[in-house]
Amino acid sequence: MARLTSGLSGSEARAALERAGFVFHRKAGGHMIMRRDSPYGRVTVPDHKVIRSATLERIIAELTVGEFRDLQR
Repeated sequence: MARLTSGLSGSEARAALERAGFVFHRKAGGHMIMRRDSPYGRVTVPDHKVIRSATLERIIAELTVGEFRDLQR
């Protein structure tokens, strides 16, 4: 399985998830809660300057690494 590299910020991860159909729902402390209705999904994205690769892999669990990389463009 391909690994993600760190260096992605919370806002960049949010933008990629929005292209995958997620919408910003609310902010709780230093985290952004995003939802998708069909198929239902909810993810919590830390609003950090750099997200660790292990954390990012858990955030995009519903997508493959390749799909997420395509969404970053």
